[in-house]
Amino acid sequence: MAIIETRALAKTFGKIQAVRGIDLDIQKGEIFGLLGPNGAGKTTTIGMLCTIVRPTSGTGVIAGFDIAKQPTQVRRKVGIVFQDPTLDTILTGRENLQLHARLYGIPPSVRSLWIEEMLDLVDLRERADDLTKTYSGGMKRRLELARGLLHRPAVLFLDEPTLGLDPQTRARTWEYIRKMAQKEETTVVLTTHYMEEAEAMCHRIGIIDTGRIIALDTPGNMIDTLGGDIVVINASQPPLDIIRSLPYVSAVKIAGETTEITMKSAHLHLAELLPLIPGVVSVEMRKPTLNDVFIKLTGRDIRVDAVESGESWVDSVARYRQRGR
Repeated sequence: MAIIETRALAKTFGKIQAVRGIDLDIQKGEIFGLLGPNGAGKTTTIGMLCTIVRPTSGTGVIAGFDIAKQPTQVRRKVGIVFQDPTLDTILTGRENLQLHARLYGIPPSVRSLWIEEMLDLVDLRERADDLTKTYSGGMKRRLELARGLLHRPAVLFLDEPTLGLDPQTRARTWEYIRKMAQKEETTVVLTTHYMEEAEAMCHRIGIIDTGRIIALDTPGNMIDTLGGDIVVINASQPPLDIIRSLPYVSAVKIAGETTEITMKSAHLHLAELLPLIPGVVSVEMRKPTLNDVFIKLTGRDIRVDAVESGESWVDSVARYRQRGR
């Protein structure tokens, strides 16, 4: 059952077409990744789904409520964890959750029970009565996850949930996200520039560029479209025509002094390929990744875009609005 449905969803800011007609069906309990370069439209798409941005045209429905006509009802059904910290650091962890519970109108009869459940879920019960300004970055992120899920939303939106965390804390954060999605049957929609995380965590991924969804599938199926393993060879004059003519080679790309060859069953054919290439200096073989898919489709590495901009959803929406005036 689709918990999120959009049809021809679009948004323009003045002369800028930020989103150009998005059709999506995201299922209940699904972990869905929305990936794209900076300026591709993912920020505006998420903004519309969260009712932060009003669509120019098209429709969007979350948990049965129209994002344009019923924004208040939609907001009751969604939780949001922004990239930038939004905790009140002069309050304790428990007090942050109590404040959120009151704002969302959680009945007093279940308020304390739900707070304790969330604290247990993210392993923060022992530090619940400490000021959040004393929390580590990972603990703050876990508390924000608990807060975003406290009112039991149908959909949880996560903007770069592990950005800036060390690898161990990132791994634990994903464990909590997976547990929360399973325990509460919550649909999770996330953005991330850690492609290996998206590949491992997401049931499906939508890649957006120039305001359109250009690929939508499971990570495994997307990777399979590349047509095999990737072999990177450093050689001065590789015979490109001969390499391309080989039946097990699906793509050849030149990158500076290296030649990147996509081929089926490289472990079987590499010994046949190498004698055809004179002056080989080095050879690297690896399995393709979701980042390779991203580069093929968009022409850019998502990590480069991430370095170029540290904007959150709110920052980017404000930028779009300013440019559109």
